[in-house]
Amino acid sequence: MRTLVRDQEQYIRMTQTPIPQLITKLAVPTVISMLVTAVYNTADTFFVAMLDDTAATGAVGVVFSLMSLIHATSFMVGVGCGSWISRLLGRQERREAGEVGTSGLVMVWVVGMLLVLYGALFDTAPLLRMLGSTETILPHAKAYAEYILYGAPMMMSGFVLNNILRAEGHATYSMLGIAFGGILNMFLDPFFILPWGFGMGVGGAALATAISQTISMFILLLPFFRGKTEVKLAVGSISKKATCYARIVRYGLPSLTRQGLASVASIVLNLAAAAAAGTLADQAIAAMSLVSKVFMMVFSIMIGIGQGFQPVMGYNYGARRFDRAREAFWFLAKSCTVIMTICGVLGFFFAENLIGVFGSAKSDLDVLRIGTYALRAQCLVMPLLPLSVTCNMTMQSTGQAAQATFLAACRQGICLLPMLLILPHFIGLAGVQIAQAVADVISFAICVPFTAWIIRDFRAKEAAVLAEKSEP
Repeated sequence: MRTLVRDQEQYIRMTQTPIPQLITKLAVPTVISMLVTAVYNTADTFFVAMLDDTAATGAVGVVFSLMSLIHATSFMVGVGCGSWISRLLGRQERREAGEVGTSGLVMVWVVGMLLVLYGALFDTAPLLRMLGSTETILPHAKAYAEYILYGAPMMMSGFVLNNILRAEGHATYSMLGIAFGGILNMFLDPFFILPWGFGMGVGGAALATAISQTISMFILLLPFFRGKTEVKLAVGSISKKATCYARIVRYGLPSLTRQGLASVASIVLNLAAAAAAGTLADQAIAAMSLVSKVFMMVFSIMIGIGQGFQPVMGYNYGARRFDRAREAFWFLAKSCTVIMTICGVLGFFFAENLIGVFGSAKSDLDVLRIGTYALRAQCLVMPLLPLSVTCNMTMQSTGQAAQATFLAACRQGICLLPMLLILPHFIGLAGVQIAQAVADVISFAICVPFTAWIIRDFRAKEAAVLAEKSEP
């Protein structure tokens, strides 16, 4: 009885609390989670850069492509589950939500174990060369990739648990698990990486990540074990229907597309930077890796707010509160535009300082020069990014998988990959440095008509609901 009352109170909170207050409350812990994740990912690069080895710093950028592929699969299942679960809970179908959550967790565990077997049985060197590694970067990249593959099942499971908790509106539980793992990683990094500790170098950074992600996963499991969640995980809830897994994949396909293309773009970026830079290949790869770390810190703020928005959109769409869905759309778009504009201005003027924080940039002026120019180019277009994120997350939260997948493919696929192939051919390394900025302008233009369509659709559905209520 107590559980039913608590679940009903959660439903009322998600469908009646004023939109700005609700999204802000859910966004604060998700933004903290995203920032902590970005900080500890940046911490790997920061402490590796203290080794004063440009090749070691470049290795972090190369293996980031591999981690992006793992994250892409995790996000596909996690966001696919979360998108579906939030709508199920909006319709108060809790048993089905438990089946979706449990089945999603099984999916990533199976994939994670396959990655463990790959790391144990096969040489990773050919894969890392495909990801853009030079021969000087390769030994460092292999050391990093080994532990990342071994930690894949726990890392992927944590992503799914995190998304289930956020889909319920329990963003604080999610924050605690992610934040603890991230903070632990930052403390472990110097002990595992630097000579005065275990002196493991780049491999130490990956081992610290694997350990912290494992502990984070167990913390995220605690609310489920203690019965604090609406979604109940149980062996008996594992679905035997292929359609269940297919729907999870379909709803999560935009995330797979977005993250997968980000990984592909990172690979192409490394290859294009190495080709365009000539004898400065290692410096170019290291510089673009540092830019991605700095940009990820800023981007994580917007994604964190968006993750607070998604359960609100899913719940209210499922509950047919289309007026609240429309209000949530505009709140996310406007608030993120203000934030990204401020970050863009600050980032442009302090770009050299931000890149210079990392040791390899201080000791190698070519890394500093290449990175500063690329970061400033991205800062110029930061105010344009929120519209594409808002449209994409809205489509995904409302189950419109095809449209969401297309929008997810725009920024780092449809728009960026051609720029990386075309621009360096004409303007050399500068083409690599400005490719993402040009792609963001194109992506923004594509999202303008989608925005108009989304708002018209919400208004039409809202009118239909009002018409139904007015009927005798």
